Amino acid sequence: MIPMMKAVLKYFVVSVALVLFSFGISFSAESDYERIRMSFSNFVRCELTRTNANNYFNGKPFEITMVNMYAIRQEGDIQIVTGAIDCFVEKKHELLYVAAGVITLMGHEKVSYFVVRKHDFSILSTELMNYPYKERCAWSQYWIDID
Repeated sequence: MIPMMKAVLKYFVVSVALVLFSFGISFSAESDYERIRMSFSNFVRCELTRTNANNYFNGKPFEITMVNMYAIRQEGDIQIVTGAIDCFVEKKHELLYVAAGVITLMGHEKVSYFVVRKHDFSILSTELMNYPYKERCAWSQYWIDID
């Protein structure tokens, strides 16, 4: 009877450990996604509203009403983050589509490429490289520790 109880206890402990381990992996992936989503949203808001920003609405005043991240894709050493920004311009909504190429240098993430278009597009790293980003709004300053 005692060897059987030891075996059952052993399987129980191993099962609990596996469940806790899988929750840890799931939470880690979720928090990475959340960090990137928040960084993207804050970066885009900064880039569109900063002083002397490129004005995609020909000088008309606008208000950002929504930033939505679509996807995160890794191509080589570039992490491509794509999304859309809904803006309210002169009593109507207009949509901008955004792609940012983020690279990691010496352990720090940095935006290297950035493109905004008024029509939907799918982006590849080779196309994105035609739009180098001049450091204005740092990606890393928008990290938000949610732990």
